[in-house]
Parts: sequence; structure tokens; C-alpha cells
Amino acid sequence: MPWYQKATMLIGQPVGVSLTNGQGVPGILCSLNNNTVILQEYMYQNQYAAKQYPFHTVQDINGFPGCSTRRDRFTRGLMTW
Repeated sequence: MPWYQKATMLIGQPVGVSLTNGQGVPGILCSLNNNTVILQEYMYQNQYAAKQYPFHTVQDINGFPGCSTRRDRFTRGLMTW
């Protein structure tokens, strides 16, 4: 499924955006307007920024996986997978 079709179902959700330059950006997907992805990103303390990424710079968008609630995956404060 093309990333755009997938992304339309992820609006308002936490996502990871893979950019064509090899970087990845996490955030909340706000919208897909005018060939631009709008992503709400955390900056510092209580500061957030709505960043814009033109469609041609986006390689893929994926929703975040759910969190594991199994306590046995945590040992002495370290996560073990």
C-alpha cells in the first residue's frame, strides 16, 4: 500500500516518518494537505512544533507499535527483548 493511503488512516496518531535523505522523524500526524505532511514534534519541556515535510521528501509513514505490558521484559531497570 502506498504510504499516502496508509497515512490517511493514521491522522491524529503517533507515527514515524522515513525521509528520502535517510532520516527518521517521530511525531503526531496532524494532516496531509497541499502535498505536505504536517507533523507535530516534541521540542523541549512543554514546547512543540508543527513541522512541514513536502511529499517528495517522504519515503514512508508508519504507525507506532503498541507498548508491551509484560513486566517480565524488564529486569533490574533494563529492557530485555
